[in-house]
Amino acid sequence: MQQVYRAGSSGTLLRQKKIAVINDFTGFGRCSLTVSIPIISAMKVQCCPVPTSIFSNHTAYESWFFEDFTGQMQPYIDEWKKLGLDFDGISTGFLGSEEQIQIVLRFLEDFCRKNTVVLVDPVMGDDGSIYSTYTPQMCAGMKKLACRADILTPNLTEACILTDQDYHEGRWKTSQVIALAEALSDMGPDKVVITGILQGEFIANLCYEKGKEPKLVRTHAVGTQRCGTGDVFSSIIVADAVNGVEFQESVRKASRFIKLCIQKSVEMELPLTDGVCFEEFLGLLCRG
Repeated sequence: MQQVYRAGSSGTLLRQKKIAVINDFTGFGRCSLTVSIPIISAMKVQCCPVPTSIFSNHTAYESWFFEDFTGQMQPYIDEWKKLGLDFDGISTGFLGSEEQIQIVLRFLEDFCRKNTVVLVDPVMGDDGSIYSTYTPQMCAGMKKLACRADILTPNLTEACILTDQDYHEGRWKTSQVIALAEALSDMGPDKVVITGILQGEFIANLCYEKGKEPKLVRTHAVGTQRCGTGDVFSSIIVADAVNGVEFQESVRKASRFIKLCIQKSVEMELPLTDGVCFEEFLGLLCRG
């Protein structure tokens, strides 16, 4: 007999929370699903991965193995539909094609329930430049996906792309970043955090939540930008969201955690491509 897993069910299945994470699987380099699975699990939430592609290691290395999983995504997801799965949270990361974006939009239609939290990390570009893989059609698709988010976590570059605004070099005024966040929230998300805002010796994240005063969360910048920190950040935010943690407190927690990880990675002399040694501090997340 088919077992149906429902978020609001009772009895023996009541009830560990679960989050579906749609991202690539990268075997080495501490990014994407290999970051999300242990972090979300440490925060006492079941992580259910949907791979978009398979990498031996991420593309900041000189060479890598790559297998596109686009053709297998829908059959994979269809098996979950047979089980009657639904989720407390759904999180999306880098998407490599317009087709993948459309699959994710269908996934939201099939698996979102009234209280499902949707986090979209619109991995589209950085430092004022859009990634070479992104076409105009993909940008349009990502805007549709952003409209479906409850929580949106762009950097400044991605915030500008999504709102069709010009990016400029140098320091951004807080009022300018708030205006960007308001424009993004007007697209649909109740909560927006614009990440990685450089302010002299600080790095800041701007929290915007409908009905609340915007808040700039700052930490002292340490080390150099490393691979995978965005995946660490979004994993903490989405797990906290389904666990009922207040948004600004969650952003502060994620910011502090990443700072600790970067400091330890520098101390251990890890190459930048190896990401951050979050494993050293998972116990902090276990304790909440």
